[in-house]
This record gives sequence, C-alpha cells and structure tokens, in this order.
Amino acid sequence: MGSVNYSVPDDVKEAFNETFKGQNKSAVISELMREAVERERRRQRHCAAVERIIARREHAPSFSETDIQAAREEGRP
Repeated sequence: MGSVNYSVPDDVKEAFNETFKGQNKSAVISELMREAVERERRRQRHCAAVERIIARREHAPSFSETDIQAAREEGRP
C-alpha cells in the first residue's frame, strides 16, 4: 500500500480530525480520494461528450425557421 503526504491548512486538518474522530482516518481519506477520482473522471467524460456533440453539430445540416415551419405544416393532417 502506498502512502501520500499533503499539506493542508490547519483549520481543515482540525475540522477533519474533529469530524472523523474515532474513525480510521486512512480509510476515510482513501474513500474521499476514490470519490474525487470518480468525480473527475465523470467530469472529463462529460466534457468529452460535449466536445463530440459540438463537433458533430459543425457538420450537421442547418434549417431556417421557414424550413422548420414548413416541415411542421407538412406533417399535420
């Protein structure tokens, strides 16, 4: 198992220690890090999906408001 060493502000350290008093702090930190990794991976996937949608839109046909209205009218009985 690896170890990490990060500096954090004293108020954060104190709040963490008080909040998680009596708990395995290594386990808490490990879980928080897993959650942070998953959150960042979701954010990256989201950004990539948005970029793909934008790229596809550049090549998609465009229609005027008149074209759209005509298609609506044509589809009505």
